[in-house]
Amino acid sequence: MRIRILSVLWALLAISATGAVAARAQGLAKPEKPAAVVNGEPIPQADLRALIDARQFSPVALSAQQQKELKQSALDMLVDDMLMRQFLRKQVKPPSAAEVGKEMDELKEALKKQNKSLDQFLRDSKQTEDQLHKDIVARLQWKGYLTARFPDDAQLKSYYEANKPFFDKVFVRASHILVKVSSNATAAEKQTARSKLETLRQEILAGKIKFDDAARKYSDCPSKDKGGDIGAFPFKFVVVEPFARAAFSSKKNEISEVVTTDFGFHLIMTTDRTAGEASHFEALRDTIREVIAQEMDLYHHVIAEQRKAAKIDVN
Repeated sequence: MRIRILSVLWALLAISATGAVAARAQGLAKPEKPAAVVNGEPIPQADLRALIDARQFSPVALSAQQQKELKQSALDMLVDDMLMRQFLRKQVKPPSAAEVGKEMDELKEALKKQNKSLDQFLRDSKQTEDQLHKDIVARLQWKGYLTARFPDDAQLKSYYEANKPFFDKVFVRASHILVKVSSNATAAEKQTARSKLETLRQEILAGKIKFDDAARKYSDCPSKDKGGDIGAFPFKFVVVEPFARAAFSSKKNEISEVVTTDFGFHLIMTTDRTAGEASHFEALRDTIREVIAQEMDLYHHVIAEQRKAAKIDVN
């Protein structure tokens, strides 16, 4: 089991409900109706309450409408989680006991390095060992699904090479000057914005104005208050791809040519770069598949398709 979670899927699957086992084991109170039934499988009210409690961190009391929205959001997450598990059971055979045991051993070893026991981990994450076991099964099935979905080594290698700074854990820090352009701008308006930045770039290079002063004066981004500084970021999932490629391909303190994104036109200056850690393709196949899936938003595409045909009854 990987402690570092790379995809939205595991952010959702890692949410484990608490109290449901104890409530069912007592058998004293009248059984509650499930919060929802998804294709015949119930989601207990106790699971919903536990997830709401885990997400309700507001320091002030929520309004009735906010409580309703929180409850709906939590229920949607549980329904999505159930749909994904059902989907994976259909698509991928269950992992062997040896595979699950290996994952459990890796988790225990990782916890040991943090001076934590499995019992402590279960208490901190508010789940039972049975729930953890089910999550491990689901993660292994997701891994199997991605392996079948992206079997081509050449495709994985190509993606790895194209995005190597991300897998090498390189970060850059950059500042930028943005001239916003609306999506329905005319060609003439776009050319005017581009020309403005091209002229400004020449003035900065000639020493007529400093980059941070130009950002404060001309940029349409809130970062202008910091001289255009947007902090450090990895190659993927924080800034849009054209911006990332320009920032990562520039030398320190070098000013890019005009870069076009959906936000408009940018001048980008890379101000710092970390060394990162050398990675090796052979050790990263599963990670590469997960990153591709995240970039495709595959989890949500699967859920959307499953919802179309699902029978979901909400109480």
